[in-house]
Order: sequence, then C-alpha cells, then structure tokens
Amino acid sequence: MVDDSFWDGDSMRGSPSIRISLSQQRAFFYKGGQLAGVSPISSGREGLDTVTGKFKITQKDIDHVSSLFGDYVDADGNVIQKDVDTSKDPKPKGAIYDGARMPYFMRIVGGTGMHEGYLPGYAASHGCIRMPGHMAAAFFHSVELGTPVSVEP
Repeated sequence: MVDDSFWDGDSMRGSPSIRISLSQQRAFFYKGGQLAGVSPISSGREGLDTVTGKFKITQKDIDHVSSLFGDYVDADGNVIQKDVDTSKDPKPKGAIYDGARMPYFMRIVGGTGMHEGYLPGYAASHGCIRMPGHMAAAFFHSVELGTPVSVEP
C-alpha cells in the first residue's frame, strides 16, 4: 500500500479530534478544527466490521497486546497455531498464548481501537483501525483521554 500520509500537527494548536472514513480507508486528524494530518488505515474486514458512530478515546497504551487475537506458541516461541481467536480456538496442550502486538493503542469503544499495524490496502483487521507506525505514534502523542473520534461508513 502506498503511504500517502502527512502530519503537520506538531506545529498546530487547538483541541484534537479524529474522523475515520471507512469508505476512504483514511483517518483525518484535526486540531482546533483545522486538518493536521491524514493517514491511510485498514479497518475491520467483512463480518468483523469496524463500528461506526461517535466515540471518545477511553484508553491509551503504548505497548498494548491483544487479549483476544494472536498465536499459540510452544515454550521456545515457535508458532503452533497462527492467527487464533481465543474466544473460539481452544489452546492446544502445552501451548502458550502470544497476543498480537498493538503499539500506540488508542481505545475508542469496547475492544476496538486505533493502533500501529499491517495495511494491505483494504479493510482486513478484526475491527480495529490499523495505521502506519509513524502515524499511529503521531496520533497517540497528540490525543488525550476524551478526544472525540467519529467513525463514518
């Protein structure tokens, strides 16, 4: 995927807000109502759609690890079963759950948040909003708990 992002938020003042466009697969960051940055995203794939609506940032965790999605590994860290959903996939005997890394996690509702992740160029996540690392970091460092986030179809 082409990373056509930009960030000018460090030089801007004003209250932050974020608008996510699922149809455009883009996140728009505003400060004081002025566009401060744009990032490509990868939102939830069919059947695991990203929720739409008006939300607020309820948690920030720079080193977040998923409690639901990841891999089952052996004691040496070798993958036994990849891309598991702990709510559906039973853990094999002797396996250890290794949760998916979600750096710069910004929770917006339930288990859904924005974070650094793989962007294949289309909606492919389990419902979260993935962003390139440098943009996830910029958004993370520029939001506060309570920052408004609008997720639109």
